[in-house]
Amino acid sequence: MRIVLMGPPGAGKGTQAKVIANHFGIPAISTGDIFRANVAGKTPLGVEAQRYMDAGEYVPDEVTNSMVRDRLAQPDAEPGFLLDGYPRTLAQVQELDSMLADAEQQLDAAVVLTADQDELVARLLSRAETEGRADDTEDVIRHRQEVYAKETAPLIEVYGERGLVISVDGMGEIDAVTHRIFDALENLPG
Repeated sequence: MRIVLMGPPGAGKGTQAKVIANHFGIPAISTGDIFRANVAGKTPLGVEAQRYMDAGEYVPDEVTNSMVRDRLAQPDAEPGFLLDGYPRTLAQVQELDSMLADAEQQLDAAVVLTADQDELVARLLSRAETEGRADDTEDVIRHRQEVYAKETAPLIEVYGERGLVISVDGMGEIDAVTHRIFDALENLPG
């Protein structure tokens, strides 16, 4: 199973990624985890990424793409993977297409967790309070939601045109959302 997992901040992607990956026996690959591993390991890509992060800048696509390519080339990703946080741009979709073509593989699904924006804001405000994230104000959270919607809509459209999008209601109990995802994946054609 080769899956891209998308959804707005607070939709539960990280939680669901672990459960889905475990169920299918594939690695859950998050760009945040890849960055941290490369930075901690002081790899050439990690050193380069650290330069941008220290300056408060986005890590350029070329660096992110190289890290993802390296990660997908590892043996545990051979039978499949779940990508969380990648691709985020149309250029990254094209790069992922190239990576998969080089490996003679293709995506099975783009799972999109959907959620009511006001409920997500409430969920994230609660999490910010619990975890002491003072910088997660309602304005900041709403801005991140808007950025996600603007940046991700074109990706969902591309994957939709390919017949890969599976929209799943991401609200409710974790187990209920997980069951909805598994039901949708089990009903994939082929």
